[in-house]
Amino acid sequence: MSSRHLAGLLLLSILVGMSSVPALADVQQVYTLEGSDTFRIAGRDLHSIMTYTGTETMSLRSVARGTLFDVRVTYEKNDGTTIAHERSRYELTMRPTGEVVDQHDADPDYLTILNQPFSVQLDAPTMRDLHGLDQAVPFDFPSPMTGKPLHGTLRRLADGTLNGVRVLGIAFTAQGPLAGTLPDRPGLELGGTITMNGTAYYAYTSALLLALDATLLIEGKVAGPAGDDAVTITYKRVIRPAAAEIRGR
Repeated sequence: MSSRHLAGLLLLSILVGMSSVPALADVQQVYTLEGSDTFRIAGRDLHSIMTYTGTETMSLRSVARGTLFDVRVTYEKNDGTTIAHERSRYELTMRPTGEVVDQHDADPDYLTILNQPFSVQLDAPTMRDLHGLDQAVPFDFPSPMTGKPLHGTLRRLADGTLNGVRVLGIAFTAQGPLAGTLPDRPGLELGGTITMNGTAYYAYTSALLLALDATLLIEGKVAGPAGDDAVTITYKRVIRPAAAEIRGR
């Protein structure tokens, strides 16, 4: 589930990373991962679920172009019958301007924290803007499946702590139409809606994304022998810090 208007360009700063970000020394953060993909076509009595559990390690280092983020994941992929042991990797460079450039995408199951609908790091002005939010604000958000806009709202959550680290929370919900095929199911022509909900928590000290919970729900119809069949697809990813602090290397 990857993506790149909140009032006054705030959402661009959050989700696209278009403003400058603070420089960090070489660091490493470990996360735990849980996820699931569910698929159901009611009229055809088709139902499947794939679950994911694992650990991901994000390394940051300064490079000539900015900051290189490198996430490597080891995980189990369980379809209810077979458990496969898999690995994935995602690399991107965040330039001093905030521009994000993908370097390496070997994350076919969309599990890395870099391949989610939240920027991995925010700049100081954006953190301040988010901290000052006192009501939900509207925004347009590009669908991670189709690239077309989803319309919704973004709001600030109460501050909290994660393993002793003070964090700023945000939440969003957005919805839009879907017509056509999905990247992971090219043979399935369907029409319906995409709804996306998520929460994210950023460390005040480093402005790094420490935790997220994101769900993408697709509800639609696909033509069947006896008429249209209802289709429901859900993608869910939960990523949490496995260590109390970001560790210097």
